[in-house]
Amino acid sequence: MPLWLAEQDVRAVLSLPELIGAMESALVAFSTGKVDQPVRTAIEVHDRSFFASMPAYKRPAYKRPAYERPAYDGAHGILGAKLVTVFPENAARGLHTHLAAISLFDTETGELTAVMDGRYITELRTAAASAVSVRHLAREDASILAILGSGVQARSHLEALPLVRPFREIRAWSPTPEHLREFAAAPASPVQPAGSAAEAVRGADVVLIATSAVTPAIDSAWVTDGAHVIAIGACRPSQREIDPALVARAALFVDSRAAAVKESGDVIPHGEAHIRAELGEVVCGRKPGRRSAEEVTLYKSLGLAIEDLTAADLVYRRAREQGRGLTVNL
Repeated sequence: MPLWLAEQDVRAVLSLPELIGAMESALVAFSTGKVDQPVRTAIEVHDRSFFASMPAYKRPAYKRPAYERPAYDGAHGILGAKLVTVFPENAARGLHTHLAAISLFDTETGELTAVMDGRYITELRTAAASAVSVRHLAREDASILAILGSGVQARSHLEALPLVRPFREIRAWSPTPEHLREFAAAPASPVQPAGSAAEAVRGADVVLIATSAVTPAIDSAWVTDGAHVIAIGACRPSQREIDPALVARAALFVDSRAAAVKESGDVIPHGEAHIRAELGEVVCGRKPGRRSAEEVTLYKSLGLAIEDLTAADLVYRRAREQGRGLTVNL
């Protein structure tokens, strides 16, 4: 019988340091052909709001007797799907703008093994994948982080990115001043509020765009040579969050070429030839990452189904170990 896991169960068992390692494995599996995953199917509900289906299957790397298998080694197969809605107007209703549910299936029998809340997984796996990009694309001496935004993703990235670089200074700017004040005033927050986006970005070594912008939120002139920029929004062809001059200037990395040239309004005008590599190709050494200390690197993250399913599989295994969740009979 499948296991039902609510958000509180997911939160209780999902470790961000462990998830960063799992996202490295997921990205490598995707970029080395071990994952069958179509580009997500999206249905526009109304302006800027959509429903999307994200299925994936990761083939097992090898077969081993059950008694030899550790609880989680990334070598087993994963099968499932995430259903996600993005409704920006939910913010005014006091609801999350991104909501999701994830289902996992047994790869040998096809049986449903788990259904779980996917909102928190989406939040955390996005930040974990961004941390992978910082680990492999940012300069080793990166010490100043700039965050544009003050919402859910800004908070999750504030937790994740310092796990891979010891930032001595963290600046933030938000188009909503009261949200910025709350973000910076949180207990033990290391965030220094900036007066403008330009003030936050200038001189920063790593820049995160975590706003809901559908027009460019960053200007190339603000970005210092040698910076690493992470863009996690604007996931539809009609939306842009990056100055086109910055995309042209930077070494561009994506999670999926196929998705970037179909879904990203930031990437489509520049064409597939402008993409240096998928992040998974850099992690496994198939393609080069940063080529010099002066080069600007840009990671455009659209989110992969296999990232969600790998995170969900990790949650499922840890929940089983810890006796969490509700077994249901469908």
